[in-house]
Amino acid sequence: MWDMDAARAALPVVLSGFGVTLLATVLGFAVAVTGGLVIALLQRAGTRWITLPVRYLAAFVRSTPVMVQLFTAWVLVRELNALTIGVLVLGLHYATYLSEVYRAGIDAVPRSQWEACTALSLPRRRVWRAVVLPQAVRNVLPALGNYAVSMFKETPFLSVITVNEMVREASTFGSTHFAYLESFTLAAVVFLLASWPTSVLVRRLEARLAH
Repeated sequence: MWDMDAARAALPVVLSGFGVTLLATVLGFAVAVTGGLVIALLQRAGTRWITLPVRYLAAFVRSTPVMVQLFTAWVLVRELNALTIGVLVLGLHYATYLSEVYRAGIDAVPRSQWEACTALSLPRRRVWRAVVLPQAVRNVLPALGNYAVSMFKETPFLSVITVNEMVREASTFGSTHFAYLESFTLAAVVFLLASWPTSVLVRRLEARLAH
């Protein structure tokens, strides 16, 4: 049965874990957004000795479970703390997915835009910075938002490398106070309250950009 006293005691613990969860999501997604763009651009480098290794490495990362990647990095990289490792692994894992999102956004830029830049003899760097990337990023904003929500919901995997994110804190409280129902329910509610409004905003943005 539900114990209100246990729930009140669990709430501050769960919220402290939520702070770690939110931090890992924000930093990890920053890594993913930046890394995904770098991967997408490297795959268009036009040089096989760059594009092929990047493509195969990205495919390998996408094809292996993030939990395995987290545990492997935690075992091999002892110079960094667990949260830093978690942020980097999550970020790089999602960067491989976002690279495909960026690729689709770049491919969606009308060919006439490229031809106009060529006719104006614009430098390649300026073409990418001022013409292509602004349009590509606008095209993929809803997809980026969806992946941000997905990353937020996968932060509990960080518990395997001892990061005290929200689910780990809920589990620890539940085992200590024999109140798993209360602690995990509160964690689920916090996940819902944080992710659902974001999902709604992403859908609205997607509908707005479609017009």
